[in-house]
Amino acid sequence: MGEKRLVGRRAFVEGGAVAVASALAGCGGSGATSAPAATSVDPTRQVTIAMSSENEPSAGFDPCVDWGCGEHVHEPLIQSTLIATDEDMNFVNDLATEYSCSDDHLTWTFKIRGDVTFSDGEPLTASDVVFTVNTIKSSPNAQADLSMVAQAVAPDDTTVVLTLTKPFNALLYTLAVMGIVPEHAYGDDYGANPIGSGRYQLAQWDRGQQAILEANPSYYGDAPQIERVVVVFMGEDAALAAVRAGQVDMAYTSATLANQDIDGYALDAYESVDSRGIQLPVIPAGSTRQDGEATYPAGNDVTANVEVRRAINLACDRQGIVDEVLGGYGSVAYSIGDGMPWASADMRCGYDPDHARELLEAAGWTRGDDGVYARGGLRCSLDLYYPASDSVRQAMAAAFAAQMGQVGIEVNVHGGSWDDLYPHEFSDPIMWGWGSNSPIDVYELSHTDGTMNYSCYSNPTVDAALDAALATDDVESSYPLWQSSEFDGTGGIAPSADATWVWFANVSHLYWRRDGLVVARQKLQPHGHGWSVLNNVDRWDWQ
Repeated sequence: MGEKRLVGRRAFVEGGAVAVASALAGCGGSGATSAPAATSVDPTRQVTIAMSSENEPSAGFDPCVDWGCGEHVHEPLIQSTLIATDEDMNFVNDLATEYSCSDDHLTWTFKIRGDVTFSDGEPLTASDVVFTVNTIKSSPNAQADLSMVAQAVAPDDTTVVLTLTKPFNALLYTLAVMGIVPEHAYGDDYGANPIGSGRYQLAQWDRGQQAILEANPSYYGDAPQIERVVVVFMGEDAALAAVRAGQVDMAYTSATLANQDIDGYALDAYESVDSRGIQLPVIPAGSTRQDGEATYPAGNDVTANVEVRRAINLACDRQGIVDEVLGGYGSVAYSIGDGMPWASADMRCGYDPDHARELLEAAGWTRGDDGVYARGGLRCSLDLYYPASDSVRQAMAAAFAAQMGQVGIEVNVHGGSWDDLYPHEFSDPIMWGWGSNSPIDVYELSHTDGTMNYSCYSNPTVDAALDAALATDDVESSYPLWQSSEFDGTGGIAPSADATWVWFANVSHLYWRRDGLVVARQKLQPHGHGWSVLNNVDRWDWQ
């Protein structure tokens, strides 16, 4: 290849990232690429990390599409945000110097710094914030949800006013990962050539192989301790091979590959709200639901019975899945936000297979000669789908099917691509991965109008609690309302009530880390290995 790899704790000082992306099997990408230009950056001020190929932003580094937002949220690094969150998920100012909300909760006013420039030297003003908001609102490809914003205006260069169509205090969580783009330099090629005002700027992007970020010399905050970040995109096996060869400083891995020792590296396990679980459609088969422009079958005759959904929750040995599938690298999950202040203790569900059988039999289900319960000619049998590319979800699906078989519920597992899985999202359980540092996921999964309401659930009492949660004076006062939507003493989505989902585990995010690399304290990480671990890479260090 011609690149020289340095021996010891540091690799890729003079462009060795290309060697990994090109030489190891399964790295993804093809075609010619050029090595990055030689750099004068001190080897102890750089880091190279291997991420999944799925973490490469398909539209580039564009916050108006999916960079920093969407399914895998993270700080956009290249761009600044109005506000941010610290390691304890408290809101802190970034571009904003102060902000307030009107008494009717419909008008948010932000005062922003007047000393910020983009990496091309042009000043960042309130009009750039307004342009970013309006671009996201008008784009059909934008992953950030700003549908509740009616209008964005800039009365002057340092004031931004957002008018909402409804109270929505969770807006702050979206703004904390919404990178601000320059109105004067935004176009179709922005994702490949981003201009921002954040801690880093994009120095090089070789599609399918690597992205190189370098410290932004015009950044208004503290200068990053790590001046150069090389991200190589590759599959699990290739990432492990890169670690064994000493070619990366950090690399993601899964629980199925973590049980080994590698000289010069330690295995780090970061806590997450990255939940694995399956939806249980609450309506019978026979209708359809829309997802964008697609129309899919909706409903399931087996899970439409509440006693089946409750029995499934009781028969799920969550700790067994954590121990056997994850090797202990995770924690049992009962909701979409375990460990967050808005999660309800009433979502907890003990492992009680005997009670599961009792519930089914009390509702008239009879166990047949084949060991499967049936009633009125309907067998208690389900199809469960999982993404075939995910070894952990495959193992979880198999373990869950075995557990259900012990209580007379048949689960047939099917692996496939996401194109194969999506047509089943409203009709059959799918092994999903969800979780963010925001309570809005509770809304989206449980509200009648939720964008991820795959269980086809509709409960006016739950809807009212969720709407009220978004209309409180501040986020902290909304917590009891989020909790009451899960269980209010008589009903809700909890396993003891309507049991709309069964959650298995929060997976720990696992990374091989080279000895001597000091990773700053992490936030509770959201769904998806990848960029979120780099939220504070500017404060990493080498010993």
